[in-house]
Amino acid sequence: MEIKYKKIKDFKERELQELFLSVEWDSGNYPNKLKRAIMNSHAVYSAWDNDKLVGLINSLSDGVMTVYFHYLLVNPDYHGNGIGKKLVNLMLEKYKDFARKVVIAYDSEVEFYKKCGFEVGEDKSAMFVTYLKT
Repeated sequence: MEIKYKKIKDFKERELQELFLSVEWDSGNYPNKLKRAIMNSHAVYSAWDNDKLVGLINSLSDGVMTVYFHYLLVNPDYHGNGIGKKLVNLMLEKYKDFARKVVIAYDSEVEFYKKCGFEVGEDKSAMFVTYLKT
């Protein structure tokens, strides 16, 4: 298996839907909105096994000082192959001169992000309001 990495934003809705649903993320149920969201990202890196989208990371940014890594997902069939870490490293390299690089992780993901160089903010809490209307 040879994984290729691309810096692109233009995906087919079906490619995004299949990847997002492979990790059971509800946003995969809204492929049109998901495609638009990815197109509006500051940057996107993706991982491909031939013509199959198997991983993706995107960023939201002010373009100068702060970047948020929003989505990071790898199809479960490809877990354990270093794809997620490679995608994070591509983003960290792109934004190496930014003062703040932020990720909001689920508790089960914290150790992964620590291995990528992130630290838990001692005096910070993630807060969410989630509402998706079709």
